[in-house]
Amino acid sequence: MWNLLDDHDDEAFSSDARTAPPVPAPSNVLALFPTATGEDEGPMGWQERALCAQTDPEAFFPEKGGSTREAKKVCVSCEVRSECLDYALANDERFGIWGGLSERERRKLKRRVV
Repeated sequence: MWNLLDDHDDEAFSSDARTAPPVPAPSNVLALFPTATGEDEGPMGWQERALCAQTDPEAFFPEKGGSTREAKKVCVSCEVRSECLDYALANDERFGIWGGLSERERRKLKRRVV
């Protein structure tokens, strides 16, 4: 078993360390994954970063009269909340919680803007 915390100068360990490829700096790693920073993700790429995509979708489409509390709690900390709301408003989404707002709240918002 390897003990990586020891400072022994074990020859097998030393030779592996010398032949191992260098670990890239964090800034170089991000360059390898452009979608991690939002670049080159396309117009709908925000959906992949949405927290709702990682949770139960039923919470975002409650039965009539059902609670929207759980879905809205997820939306509060979502980094793409504004993109989600913009999408719902632009596409006249009539069902579900989008950008932290219910359909009724989105209708009120649209009336105030127009």
